[in-house]
Amino acid sequence: MKKGAKVSVLDDIISGKITEISGDDVTIVTDDGFEMQFHRNELVVEHSAFAPRELMPDTISNIISEKETKKRKDAPRVKSKDRSAPPMVVDLHIHQLVKSEKGLSNYDMLTIQTDTAKRQLDFAISKRIQRIVFIHGVGDGVLRAELEYLFKRYENIEFYDADYQKFGRGATEVYIFQNKTP
Repeated sequence: MKKGAKVSVLDDIISGKITEISGDDVTIVTDDGFEMQFHRNELVVEHSAFAPRELMPDTISNIISEKETKKRKDAPRVKSKDRSAPPMVVDLHIHQLVKSEKGLSNYDMLTIQTDTAKRQLDFAISKRIQRIVFIHGVGDGVLRAELEYLFKRYENIEFYDADYQKFGRGATEVYIFQNKTP
């Protein structure tokens, strides 16, 4: 231990720099600006894992070469005209999804509708389609609640009521963020 060294106090959340050493007593000025005195055994000298020089590249040419090797290989950029492209529309009314509703329970119909919604949403994400509208109808709101539960499991999407003039009350629009990094 020497004057000016950065130290931390054992068994406490205090750290600072040594200002004076007299025998086994060490005086420090804490990071908050308070002067405190401790026994030598109560302090631990903090060592940096790397010297600042080791963290910096030597020359500008090294910086440039590092930058070139780290260039991101992104998927194609979404052009501004694509952002205003009309959304993909998926009608989840059961008669649009199956040939015949005969013999299907409410649970079966709901399962078919939610599976279709998940499959279409995954497709839109994989094809980098930015907006998708799910038409679920008004009804009792069971399908809408299931869709909201499904959408909340995705981190890169936002959902809200679709355009009322175009789809009425029974539709939800999903916006897929394209450039989120994991």
